[in-house]
Amino acid sequence: MKTLENHTLLYDEDCPLCQVYTSGFIKTGMLDRNGRQPYSTISTENQNFINLERASNEIALVDTKNKTVIYGIDSLLKVLGFRFPIIEKIGHIKPVKFLLKKLYSFISYNRKVIIPSEKNKSEQLQCLPSFNVKYRLLYILFSVVVTMFTLFHFSKNITTLPHGSLMREGFITIGQLVFQGLLIYKLDKKMILNYFGNLMTISLMGSLMLLPLLIINWMVQIHEIIFLIGFGITVLIMFIEHFRRIKLLKLPRFLTYTWVLYRVLILLTILILN
Repeated sequence: MKTLENHTLLYDEDCPLCQVYTSGFIKTGMLDRNGRQPYSTISTENQNFINLERASNEIALVDTKNKTVIYGIDSLLKVLGFRFPIIEKIGHIKPVKFLLKKLYSFISYNRKVIIPSEKNKSEQLQCLPSFNVKYRLLYILFSVVVTMFTLFHFSKNITTLPHGSLMREGFITIGQLVFQGLLIYKLDKKMILNYFGNLMTISLMGSLMLLPLLIINWMVQIHEIIFLIGFGITVLIMFIEHFRRIKLLKLPRFLTYTWVLYRVLILLTILILN
């Protein structure tokens, strides 16, 4: 098996996904034992030829012998392509590479709202992605769409509630952002969008938790009580996760309770109007 030697990936040690795939490269022998290094431990010497800002947004692959660096998708294609040349060739086809770069940026710029972590004040170098409004809004929109479709199909299986429409679920999901946004409108735009990103990650997480029930029900019909229990457990986990993220963001705790209040008000409104 071919191993790419004298190359080191600079990864975000606070990003679980980054840890998994860089570790995978080492374990499978695609990179040697020194094939990855936490971003926060970049030496002063290496900082002279590494673009630190770019490396925090796009994982950097350092050629330790020639002192050269490539970033992002190019880094991953080089590592994979050294073992599987066909992957690198396909990845460098213009339309394919364009899509891969957009997908990579979509995940990278939003990774701290997908999986947030507390800032380590003891580290001088921290691998924090730049704040990108475009990709943050795209992520929020993506999460809204997934959430509204999941809730629409899930609600069909709860007969005790009036059957709604896809549009209704969309308005409810977007309304949550508006409702919470009114409570923090005085904060700066970056903090508001960071909170919205975390809020929609929680909704996305809830949708993914409900998805297995929908898949199972598609194959074998499940009793309504199972859907209600599953929904209750999901809401509880989402509440705990919202509370945890609020603490990390250093935002007021009442936002977790207003998050619940909004859902209660929506439920009451649906029952009254129907």
